[in-house]
Amino acid sequence: MNEARKIAFHTLGCKLNFSETSSISRQFLNEEFAEVPFSQQADIYVINSCSVTRNAEKRCKALIRQAIKQNPEAFVAVIGCFSQINPDEIKALPGVGLVLGNADKFNLFRHLKEGDLPSYAVNEPTRFEPSWSGDGRTRSFFKIQDGCDYSCAYCTIPLARGISRSDTIAGTLKIASGIAKTNIKELVLSGVNIGDFGKLHHERFIDLLRELVDIEGIERIRISSVEPDLLDDDIIRLVADHPRLMPHFHIPLQSGSDEVLKAMGRRYNTSLFARRVERIRSLMPLACIAADLIVGFPSETNVLFEESMQFIKDTEVSYIHVFSYSERAHTRALRIKEQVPVAQRHDRSRQMHALSDEKKKAFYLKNKGTRARVLWEQEQSGGRIYGFTENYIRVKTDFDPGLVNKIQEVNLNLLEADMVYLV
Repeated sequence: MNEARKIAFHTLGCKLNFSETSSISRQFLNEEFAEVPFSQQADIYVINSCSVTRNAEKRCKALIRQAIKQNPEAFVAVIGCFSQINPDEIKALPGVGLVLGNADKFNLFRHLKEGDLPSYAVNEPTRFEPSWSGDGRTRSFFKIQDGCDYSCAYCTIPLARGISRSDTIAGTLKIASGIAKTNIKELVLSGVNIGDFGKLHHERFIDLLRELVDIEGIERIRISSVEPDLLDDDIIRLVADHPRLMPHFHIPLQSGSDEVLKAMGRRYNTSLFARRVERIRSLMPLACIAADLIVGFPSETNVLFEESMQFIKDTEVSYIHVFSYSERAHTRALRIKEQVPVAQRHDRSRQMHALSDEKKKAFYLKNKGTRARVLWEQEQSGGRIYGFTENYIRVKTDFDPGLVNKIQEVNLNLLEADMVYLV
């Protein structure tokens, strides 16, 4: 019997990528391959790449160099979004043996097993490939949708992932039922634009949610990012009414200035976003509401940035994910003459991160003295075990193996300096 080839995976970017890497890696669970950590010597290194920012692409290149340094004879495969958009750039890098785009990365196992190794395969992604992460964790990132039909001025995701598409509700429920038979307690519904779920099948995201909550075995369902124009009152009310749906919302904002939103090509204004937040707060006062925000978008003047800052201050979001604008080829934003200097982008990012920290602290303190249900995870550090409440507050306690993957009701009383409740 031939010795199993050692294969290592590394994922860059979003939760969607993590779910896809997990599904792809499960194909290698056989006697021919043995998975090892990426930091160890392997025969094959697989990098699931991201292209949202230049930093993500730089990180991919650094990982390629790391892999070759660990084993100069290794075979390196780069798959995913960076591969889809710039395959020639990646193929030219020393040590790269295979480049697969988003439509072709699900054929990685066949390519490696059969020795069918094109230099690269980058076709337009049009099929929906479901995936879910199930590497022994308590939560699973469940991909229910892919692609995007929006055309925001700064974004290459439609180029990288193609049109918005998904399985049918029936097909999605079948996979969810399979996940329910594992030990996973929580599903995190993931996608590029999950509010668009079902549009090709004349179905709706809200109808999927109504079916998912009835699947036995899944105790928690957490919704990832939903666009403000697609997060309607029916969805908000369903989350408020059903205990299996977590009071946790991730709503892309991108700017608190209507002028910048218009330049970005977004499909809403700040008034609509504010109404969504107010509606959530009216039904779920302690819900977690996170938002994405880009600073330094072209034509964002100092006045418009201050307008964005003030909007965040005045809106009851729990915290924000801050991104500095990054130039992307093939995007309309490159045609805007008024570019913001990189140093100024970084300065605005620091200011917005500081504001986010203030919002998060206020949100955590608002929950102090309440009782919450925590799903304890496998993660442990310094003799502690960590978990998250239903509204996504991080907590810790003394490590007890009996708590792993258990849901426990606790008091949120001791907020420590690292913004984690000790219970």
